[in-house]
Amino acid sequence: MAIPVHLFPNPSSAEPPQLLIFTHAATLCNMDRLLNPQTGDYTGTRTNSLENAVYLRLMTPQGSYWADPALGSRLHELTREKDVSRIYGLVRQYAEQALQPILDDGRAASISVTVHRDQHKRALLWIEVTDAAGQTHIFKHTVRIA
Repeated sequence: MAIPVHLFPNPSSAEPPQLLIFTHAATLCNMDRLLNPQTGDYTGTRTNSLENAVYLRLMTPQGSYWADPALGSRLHELTREKDVSRIYGLVRQYAEQALQPILDDGRAASISVTVHRDQHKRALLWIEVTDAAGQTHIFKHTVRIA
């Protein structure tokens, strides 16, 4: 995708304005500032993978983001639930629901969510995302269960 950029001439110049075309602008526009999943802070680097999209959809409580009420997950609702086996099914269901928009808009070809229980009353999510280019990325996310 090419983006035209108009350059305005110097007012004292009689030359017409120039038009520049940036052909790699689509690549530049898709690069986000990378978020650190442990701290939630920016890392100072850029990414064009789905890392930020996965992180934001899992960490943001659904309905709390003013610009997109559908963004987020219901995983935060499980932090006060008892540590019983049915909760781990809900963890998987809520994660899949939160990540579905990435599939719907075509940025990912497939998403697989696996849930494991650890000894510290946490659900460990292993999320395997195959992006539109066919590259597979694996993300780890923890959900605290009371």
